[in-house]
Amino acid sequence: MRIATYAAPLSRDGPGLLLRDLLRGEDPVLRAIASVVSDAAPDVLVLTDFDYDHDGVALRAFADRFPGRFPFVFAKAPNAGMPTGLDIDGNGRKGEARDAQGYGRFMGDGGLAILSHFPIDATAVADYSDLLWRDLPQAVLPQSEGAEFLAPAVRATLRLSSTAHWVVPVQVPGDWPLSIMAFAATPPVFDGPEDMNGLRARDELRLWEHVLDGHYGPPPAGFVVAGNSNLDPAAGDGDRAAMRAFLARPDLQDAHAGSTNADWGEDGPGRLRVSSLLASRDWQIVDAGTHWPATGPKDAAGPHGLVWVDLRR
Repeated sequence: MRIATYAAPLSRDGPGLLLRDLLRGEDPVLRAIASVVSDAAPDVLVLTDFDYDHDGVALRAFADRFPGRFPFVFAKAPNAGMPTGLDIDGNGRKGEARDAQGYGRFMGDGGLAILSHFPIDATAVADYSDLLWRDLPQAVLPQSEGAEFLAPAVRATLRLSSTAHWVVPVQVPGDWPLSIMAFAATPPVFDGPEDMNGLRARDELRLWEHVLDGHYGPPPAGFVVAGNSNLDPAAGDGDRAAMRAFLARPDLQDAHAGSTNADWGEDGPGRLRVSSLLASRDWQIVDAGTHWPATGPKDAAGPHGLVWVDLRR
């Protein structure tokens, strides 16, 4: 079976606009994204920049573009855009995108979504998205000139997950356990000398380390870590050493070592590996790669490629 993660630009400037664009069917970016997904033909797809709506109407409309491939979908309200009523970034103003639990101009801005050819057991999902950042074991919160950067009320409110951290069981043929560990971390940029986003991105990755180490109960069986870590182990901003340490875990297989899956061009950060697709050792990796648009410019569907891995037992 083929598992994929894709940071396709499926977020819009306001609530309901993604559904509008999906129903109109005129957006060339949406057509390019759909073409990439169709060509790659994954059995399970994790989308890491998909606007959430309460009834999942936009997600179902997107899945309907691939008849028969994704009869099962899953999404929950993300932390992205979730209001806090606080001045999270300390700029003296409240209610801005950076003052939400995770960056977002509206509730659900750029959330997570999973589409699957196989049934999803939504009743057994483990959701770590409400864990406070300060409550992560060995959490490293930002400081400024030797003092806490975050106000006490913020430390008591701010969650670690900028989007979400889910462990989603998928019922694949043969009754093999498959657990999709889906997440999307904050980019380790767009902050100041306190390095708030860089520290948060590192701790969002470290949360998975604690899950796999059994800190929150038995580790998931037959897992695949799938999503956007926003940490390249060799280049770019962020804690590269933390990503290298994670990739070196003995319980993980890295089928994309040395590859890149996002290209922002020479005027940006260049080619980086920011999406992660890592299988547990009880899976056999058959093949893996990154899929880009087959025709037209490479960035027709945004700067990210669709990352995929073929697994079997």
